Amino acid sequence: MSLQIPAINDQDSASSIDVAEQIFGQKFNETLVHQMVVRYQAGARAGTKAQKNRSAVSGGGAKPWRQKGTGRARAGTMSSPIWRSGGVTFAAQPRSFEQKLNKKMYKVGIRSIFSELLRQGRFVVSNEILPKTAKTKELVAKLANVDAKRVLIVADEMTADLVLASRNIPYVEVTTVESLSPVALVAADKVIATAAAVKQIEERLA
Repeated sequence: MSLQIPAINDQDSASSIDVAEQIFGQKFNETLVHQMVVRYQAGARAGTKAQKNRSAVSGGGAKPWRQKGTGRARAGTMSSPIWRSGGVTFAAQPRSFEQKLNKKMYKVGIRSIFSELLRQGRFVVSNEILPKTAKTKELVAKLANVDAKRVLIVADEMTADLVLASRNIPYVEVTTVESLSPVALVAADKVIATAAAVKQIEERLA
């Protein structure tokens, strides 16, 4: 069986295109989608925070003073965490926050997101959405009839005109099928894809 994705801004083409139900007709798996979003956001964290522990700070090799007879508390090193300019007790180290998600789970999750977008009327197709020049006003004119606060354009190929025309529009994000982000899909009020991009999506999620 097949489903239909409605088309917009395409005067010379059909009002919709047929797509496979096994890809765009799946149930919404909220748990898996949440896991995908958390995994994507965690992977974007830099994890570059670093502090020095007692072995990394300079100095501290010699005992500051003799053990007894000075009237001061005994001390073995100047790099002790209780000393000023000493090491940090539990020093933060560079780390990766990346979480594992296998390919099968990713495919099921992306299918679930696209299916829900289609059911909610937030996923449409357009062959004329891509600007022919780098002018921002051209892309703004194409999006004039799109009622959405956040728009995600999924192109089959990233062109310089598309990048330049969209970069000054704060509510528009552009991507390719290869760079699809579950966060961007979930956050978008309207996802507009080219027919070629929809075909690529079907091939990758088959």
